[in-house]
Amino acid sequence: MHSDDTLERRLLNGVRALGGSLAVAYSGGADSALVLAAAARALGPERVLAVTAVSESLADGELSRARHLAGDLGIIHLTPRTHELTRPGYRANGPDRCYFCKSEVLDTITALAHEHGVDVVATGTNADDASDPHRPGIRAGRERGIRTPLLDAGLTKADVRRLSRHWALPTWDKPATPCLASRVRYGIEVTSHRLARIDRAERAVRALTTEAGVDARDLRVRDLGDRARIEVDPLLVARIAALPGLARALAEAGFADLPHQVEPFRSGRLNSEV
Repeated sequence: MHSDDTLERRLLNGVRALGGSLAVAYSGGADSALVLAAAARALGPERVLAVTAVSESLADGELSRARHLAGDLGIIHLTPRTHELTRPGYRANGPDRCYFCKSEVLDTITALAHEHGVDVVATGTNADDASDPHRPGIRAGRERGIRTPLLDAGLTKADVRRLSRHWALPTWDKPATPCLASRVRYGIEVTSHRLARIDRAERAVRALTTEAGVDARDLRVRDLGDRARIEVDPLLVARIAALPGLARALAEAGFADLPHQVEPFRSGRLNSEV
């Protein structure tokens, strides 16, 4: 295990080596937030752009949180509209869906960065991501010469959280919040309707858990086509399943007439169900 000072030095040296300015593909999650903070420290905030792609696949509330942190860091925050749903490969929702998504997002971010005189774009890909066989989006980045400071410095997800905490970033313990399309079972077409009802359903279920005094850290509503599946922390399955109003909340969100089940959360679960 490396010390926080060692991790910090490796990351900052790696960012400095990228050049005088940097655009960060910034989702607001722990990984890209750390890259953004590192860029501000290594290059100065005036030489950094934070770019958040805005589309139907961005969960409610994520943009405002991302904007707040970028502002705290003193970094210009750009929010271009992206159009993943115009890409047939993305809508088809095969196991390579993320490739088409990242292609759209990174092409948009790269073009916008160039307009602002910035030639280098970085993502928050970490060492754990690169070892995961279900990451076709990483290929899209490599094809475009996108830089990966966390991966280059050998930082794992645990390292990201440690260093983020050391730097007092509010994202240090932020649960993973992948795009809404990751909740749709492979082979089922991704549409704006499906993404919107997943977003509504997750907000509604989270509101129920908060009202009941239940702290559900990881929560997903999966669209399986013929049913909905709510995934929560394993120890909370029974409590969430027994929440009054759960079926009604799902119905009002757009899952009316579909059965639902509550099961333990597992990151990347749909990848193992292809």
